[in-house]
Amino acid sequence: MPRRHRRTLQVAAATALLVTAATACNAAAKKDASSDSAKGGGTSFTLVTPDAVGQNEFLKLAVTGIENAAKQHDGSQKVYESTDTASQQQNVQAAVDAGPDVIVLVGFEFADLVAQQAQKNPKQQFLIIDACTSKTYQNVSCAVFREHEGVYLAGAEAGLLSKSGKVGAVDVLDTPQFRRYSDPFAAGAEKVAPKTSASTRFVGGQSPFDDSARAKEQANTLLSKGYDQIMAAAAAGNYGVFEAAKAKGAYAYGVDVNQCPSAPGTVVDNVIKRTDVAVEKGIGSVLSGKTGTTVSYGLKEGGISLTGLEPGVDSSKCVIADHKDVLTKVEELRDRIVAGKLTVDDPAAS
Repeated sequence: MPRRHRRTLQVAAATALLVTAATACNAAAKKDASSDSAKGGGTSFTLVTPDAVGQNEFLKLAVTGIENAAKQHDGSQKVYESTDTASQQQNVQAAVDAGPDVIVLVGFEFADLVAQQAQKNPKQQFLIIDACTSKTYQNVSCAVFREHEGVYLAGAEAGLLSKSGKVGAVDVLDTPQFRRYSDPFAAGAEKVAPKTSASTRFVGGQSPFDDSARAKEQANTLLSKGYDQIMAAAAAGNYGVFEAAKAKGAYAYGVDVNQCPSAPGTVVDNVIKRTDVAVEKGIGSVLSGKTGTTVSYGLKEGGISLTGLEPGVDSSKCVIADHKDVLTKVEELRDRIVAGKLTVDDPAAS
């Protein structure tokens, strides 16, 4: 699993990221030259990523979002790709020095850096995706996701497809935030198949976000008890879950991006975070003067979805592509959630 998936899940466990003050070493900023846009002069946007974009679909969506925003507002955009903590600091400083209308950053890695810069540069607008600063700043806007809504739909798929009537999840840690990836999975399955049994195993250990072997072990524990549909929310350990499911002829579900190509015939579907939607809509909100707020993106806003509900599902290599009847029922559930007729409980709600 790409590093971005690990970091996306780690945000729930990271209450503070200790970093030193960003340097002004602009020359060290790693910039993708192809992402510069000289068209238009009305507005300018800069995206800073925590890792190199490469084939990372999660970050590629963010790039698409800032490109769309630049077109929509007849502006220009740049992308600074980081590779480590030092380059993250340097890229943030380079972005601030350039003074675009909005600086967009993806991930909790930037929370403390943005807090520092927001205080020093009160006229600079920041937008953080998939995280937020611990303190509210008028020039810092945040976009977070209601992952539990998508997980609920994946659970419904599992309930409809399970032959044993048992669905499970392999989760990183036993915390309310991480249970967003397991409790709603069980609830969704039980909604469509009331007699469904559900259970969750947690990776834990010294390196819960990167322990594929331990994740595989937890998956095997469920599989040995007859669980045939497993939500994989084990960060980098997802591949271990997929391997275990494949060996037993069972099925699994991925997160954040389409993970079906990594285990064709085993991964049923994925809970997708549409970072492009959050970036584009977030920039629009900032430009309209709505700043210093946190906006939550779920099914209604198009920020959360399933691969099975997106265009191109037939070529996704996801098992769900062969179950149009299941997708029809899941679409009905999605529409009820969007209309406010069905509420999915959020394990992380205070």
